[in-house]
Amino acid sequence: MKKTVFALAALGVISVSAQAQSSVTIYGILDASITYTSKVGPQNNSRVSLDSGDLTTSRIGFKGVEDLGGGLKALFQLENGFNTNDGSLATANTLFDRKSVVGLSGDFGIVTIGRQTDFLDDLGSKYTSTQTFGGNGIKGAHFNNLDRVAGGARTNSSIRYDSSNFSGFTGSLFYGFGGVAGQATAGQSFGIGGNYANGPFGIGAAYFQTKLAANTLTAEAGDTSLKTFTLGSSYQLGSAKIYGAWSQVKQPLAVAVASIGLVNITTATKANIFDVGVDYALSGNLHLLGSVIYDRANISRKTVGPTSVNTTQLNFGADYYMSKRTDIYALYSNQRANDIKNPGVINAAYSNAPADDSSQNVLRVGIRRKF
Repeated sequence: MKKTVFALAALGVISVSAQAQSSVTIYGILDASITYTSKVGPQNNSRVSLDSGDLTTSRIGFKGVEDLGGGLKALFQLENGFNTNDGSLATANTLFDRKSVVGLSGDFGIVTIGRQTDFLDDLGSKYTSTQTFGGNGIKGAHFNNLDRVAGGARTNSSIRYDSSNFSGFTGSLFYGFGGVAGQATAGQSFGIGGNYANGPFGIGAAYFQTKLAANTLTAEAGDTSLKTFTLGSSYQLGSAKIYGAWSQVKQPLAVAVASIGLVNITTATKANIFDVGVDYALSGNLHLLGSVIYDRANISRKTVGPTSVNTTQLNFGADYYMSKRTDIYALYSNQRANDIKNPGVINAAYSNAPADDSSQNVLRVGIRRKF
């Protein structure tokens, strides 16, 4: 009997020890809202809908870490985006569309490989309206997220390095493999970024560049197709967090448009995006929110037509935290376009947009639950 008790006790110690060296966490977010959109589609009709992820993309994720000894740890993270309103995948035919990585961490920092975002996504969550109004509510205002700060810009077959924290400074390097036989530069991407945080103040910058994966009628594989840079900062002034960011996007392969009328802003050769806002904690639970996003772009044309165009999006809202994991929100956005088609407020540009340059109003009332 004593031997049996001793054996069970020893087995329990071994089990606890194993659990201490390795752990797996399941987490997620469910976000659903009733949304009114003033002008949508060819007839500019109004729409009322039940949406998923208009503030924060609904998701479920799994992450784990194993202690390998000597300060070295193995890690993984799998994250799937889905639609709360119907249960479908956020990205068709891609199970872990948001993140699928494995890597190592230690005193040197963190190295991950797989499908993941670059450092511009980190800056967006710190210094742009993404943090308060959600990536899906500002992508259109951010040049269809070509500046990569509004989430959703992920790179397959990539490797990312994040440094340890050195007195408030962290740095990041990013490389995406093109994987095209015989053409080493085709489909390549790379990025670099850094951030400094000291008390209430933070500032960061990042650059990202991609190359064409295949030949087109006007360009060859390996030609640079996108260059984007963002500089952002924030300051916590009492109960108010004030933030701002400037992004510049260049599309070297953008061709001159033939139309003399309104076109999509994403046909531009270059855009500058300015995003400033405030998150004011009126109380411990209630936050009042406001921001403005201004996007100015240059259009190359074969004939006549406006070449300098812009959009302006105003955002106001309130977010009430019922607990640490549950909040309810009401958000209002107005987007105006000048000499360009209005890209629309919600989700990717033009998915729920007016047919022309009409001003669009969007009201979202929803609930978000984290676990």
